[in-house]
Amino acid sequence: MLDEAVTVTDRQFRRWRQPKPPAPRARAWRVLHAMFGVSPAELGFPGPPPGATVGKAPPPAQEGTRVDRRAFLTDSIGAAAAARLPTPAQKLTPASHTGAVGTTHLLELREGLRSLYQLDDAYGGGDVRSLAVRHLRRVRRVINTCSYPDIIGRQLQLLAGETAEHCAWLYYDAGDQDQARRYWGEALTTATMLRDDSLEILALASLSMQASHEGRPRDGYDLARAAQERAARFGSPALQSLIAAREARALSLMRDRKAAGARLAESMRLIDRAGRGRPSPEWAAFHGHAELDYAQGLLYTEIGHHRAAVTFLRAALAHQDRTYGRNRALYRLTLARGLLQAGEVDEGAAHAVESLEHLEEVESGRVMRRLTEVAGLLREVDAVSAREAAEELTEHVRAKGAA
Repeated sequence: MLDEAVTVTDRQFRRWRQPKPPAPRARAWRVLHAMFGVSPAELGFPGPPPGATVGKAPPPAQEGTRVDRRAFLTDSIGAAAAARLPTPAQKLTPASHTGAVGTTHLLELREGLRSLYQLDDAYGGGDVRSLAVRHLRRVRRVINTCSYPDIIGRQLQLLAGETAEHCAWLYYDAGDQDQARRYWGEALTTATMLRDDSLEILALASLSMQASHEGRPRDGYDLARAAQERAARFGSPALQSLIAAREARALSLMRDRKAAGARLAESMRLIDRAGRGRPSPEWAAFHGHAELDYAQGLLYTEIGHHRAAVTFLRAALAHQDRTYGRNRALYRLTLARGLLQAGEVDEGAAHAVESLEHLEEVESGRVMRRLTEVAGLLREVDAVSAREAAEELTEHVRAKGAA
């Protein structure tokens, strides 16, 4: 699933089944998380070990409120359920063989997408995108080869659109913008066909983010405004806050600092009202004060107020939930960059080196580009701490490339 060269010996397997098992190494922890769809901590393992950025995933419903690790490891049916995949008796084949697809199959497929969200939060898009593409193919195969009532059909189509959107995000995070654009286009087409506001808002807001990333801030602003019009009807302050932050980003890149600041202030006001009105969709769960502190830090960075930027970037890192391993890596590197630009070389170098702990498990093109940028800044500084940190970052980049 992850192309990891990890083996499990008989002795290791027996030790993991003991009442008090040893902690898996970081790489094995990562594979266990991907394989079972839950954090190994939920299976009773101690940890996570240093370098394993793993979120706390809920135990699968089929296993009750607490997973029995020893039974889980030896029960292939339990493993399949925990991985959110159909068991052998439930595999989805053409309707002529198995009859209609029902709610159980739909829930299994939706749990598969939820597992992909958790893996992405922890590790980034590099390793997870191939799993997401396979899941999208699985959903499409069900749509095209099985029979189901109309209400299930609509939900399957919606799930295909949501999975396509997540594929787009993963390719965006990995740095493949053409593939990201293709999948976001598929998601937007599905949203339009189904007239589903949530998916349409998500696709438009994501395309806005990509446009700003690619240096097309006017497109980014127009797409965010289109998303905001729909979000106002949706009635979720948290969702409106997220899109206002996208507007602010585009305006900042257009060098309209006053308007950007106003939209960011509105975004902060809206997030404080998140408990009122309609709850935000599940996909917007990442948005909160950490995200807004980060956005404010970027805005100050772009106008050259680096010391002010550092204040907000520190707050962003402090507020970021540890579930989001990829974001913590990005935030720490961005803080390191801000400190270097503010002349705080020793602290900036320390944060840059500390970020390498997060990066042992993260595969994200965006994070690696920020790492390369910080390494370049460090090389420009005539200080021992900067030179040593630059060497460590450069070695990490080289090792990643060789892998």
